[in-house]
Amino acid sequence: MAICVTHPEVTIINRRGFWLELRGEELYLPFLEFPEFEHASIAQVCQVECLGARLYWPLLHIDLPLQSLRNPLVSRRKRDVFNC
Repeated sequence: MAICVTHPEVTIINRRGFWLELRGEELYLPFLEFPEFEHASIAQVCQVECLGARLYWPLLHIDLPLQSLRNPLVSRRKRDVFNC
């Protein structure tokens, strides 16, 4: 389990997604894979907190495991299976 000792930071936002830096690791969240962020404001996307092995966006009420950000296609498929 990863424990966050630094704060995550959104470094770049464009029309296709955004980059997030966490402990020297850069993660890209494309809106195609994370549509819950597509219509969020910059302020909503930039306010992100690290909660152990999860990231939480309090203004959007979005809580995602770090693993789903590192491998969104696999994580999304697993969620889709459970949503059927």
